Amino acid sequence: MSNILSRKQNLKPAAPKKTREDYAQDALYREVWEDVNNDKTIAFFKKYARQMIGGAIALLIIVAGYQIGVRAYHAKRMATAVAYENALDATDVNALEKLGKDAGGANADLALFQSYALDKNHDITKLEYLAEHGSTRDFRDLARLHVVAARGDKMSARDVEKYLSDLDTKSSPFYYTAMLTIAQKYLASGDAESANKWLDKLSSDPDCPAEISGVVQTLR
Repeated sequence: MSNILSRKQNLKPAAPKKTREDYAQDALYREVWEDVNNDKTIAFFKKYARQMIGGAIALLIIVAGYQIGVRAYHAKRMATAVAYENALDATDVNALEKLGKDAGGANADLALFQSYALDKNHDITKLEYLAEHGSTRDFRDLARLHVVAARGDKMSARDVEKYLSDLDTKSSPFYYTAMLTIAQKYLASGDAESANKWLDKLSSDPDCPAEISGVVQTLR
């Protein structure tokens, strides 16, 4: 069997060897093909040169602008942090207030809140500004609670409820405290019915903190 296979393989015609003319023709084909491709490439670049250059320049501008923006952002953050530390060390309530109104972010909110806390006159307008213009929800809501604590006696229960309406969401860290504050204000004004609505809302909430629930039970 192996002899038969070997004889069949021997019967296959051998591939013809390329002559010089064949090699020359192959080289000519390659040269023509390369010239055609080069011509197409050159034509493509000529046709879209402006767009490609413009795109490259635009990309460079974007990258450079991004890098400059990142550096400026970090530099501003660093300057704000240094200014905050210096003002706090010096207990400079005016510098803290200026920083709180001119800068942005949580550091600015903290600076403005501390300007109020360290101010012997306890200028409530600082907290009112923070409540309206603060960068972070935490400090805006905290400022509103302090404004109510400072001016609650001059506000009606409905005014307090309206002023703290932004806190009536669980996304606020002072959600439960605000509800309790409103209920207490209604009780103080003699409106037990309105107060009980808020107390019921607190007592029926399984997520209500234990300390808040304890106060609710004492108010019923």
